[in-house]
Amino acid sequence: MAAESGTLDAAVQGAMQRLPPGPLTSLTRGVLSVDLSPQAGGRIAQIRHRGIEQLFGPDDGDHAAIAWGCFPMVPWAGRIRHGRFAFDGRGHALPVNFGAHAIHGTGFTQPWTLERPGDATAMLTLELPTDMRWPFGGRATHCITLQDEDTLHLVLEVTAGDRPMPASLGWHPWFRKPDRIDFQPDAIFPRDAEGIATLPPAAPPPGPWDDCFVNRRPVRVHRGDTTLTMTSDCICWVVYDQAAHATCVEPQTAMPDAFNADPVVLPPGQSLRAWTTWRWT
Repeated sequence: MAAESGTLDAAVQGAMQRLPPGPLTSLTRGVLSVDLSPQAGGRIAQIRHRGIEQLFGPDDGDHAAIAWGCFPMVPWAGRIRHGRFAFDGRGHALPVNFGAHAIHGTGFTQPWTLERPGDATAMLTLELPTDMRWPFGGRATHCITLQDEDTLHLVLEVTAGDRPMPASLGWHPWFRKPDRIDFQPDAIFPRDAEGIATLPPAAPPPGPWDDCFVNRRPVRVHRGDTTLTMTSDCICWVVYDQAAHATCVEPQTAMPDAFNADPVVLPPGQSLRAWTTWRWT
């Protein structure tokens, strides 16, 4: 009971709690290397390409759980308004962990299990809670593959347990501040007075942004003489480029607050899966 109580306390502390990386596992293929932090939310702690660090990582100081590396967002991505939504005829109230809202799921503060690590590939797994943090249970997997020395491929999947559940997922990388990004979205989900994305989509304004967009094109992140090209089967992308030290470019399967606006429902045993590929040139 003490361990479970500590876990629940951490959930209530929220996204700004300090989350140290713990032991790291490194994958390497040629000039590309990736440090994994299973203990710190199953996240990628750092990526190095030709010796250049790509992420705002654990060596950059004592940082909040929400603010470093590249973490998977499961079983939901972005904010849920006030942590509240209705599902299957019942109202649900999740712990708010970022201001007045519940943000980015439970996975980014839970320890994951590292399975089948190799030189250039690894899989992390997570049993989702069945308590106040998330009443539905289920299971998540995060597969990381260095396809070649310039290409990282990520696959994230969440599977319902013995009861149906809503779900969305995505990735939240904190890239060291680029010189610029090439991003031509189709539309934006306008934010309301509480900062929550809403329907219907509208024409995108010029940046800077802290918004979710409909996007079907590759996104290019330029830094020095290197370009990172990001592709994904996700059509919802969040871009946060208002910080001086980093820019977040986040492919995800649904808009924030999708459980209230446009939920995806998984029947028992069914899965939601997404991929993203990052290639440096």
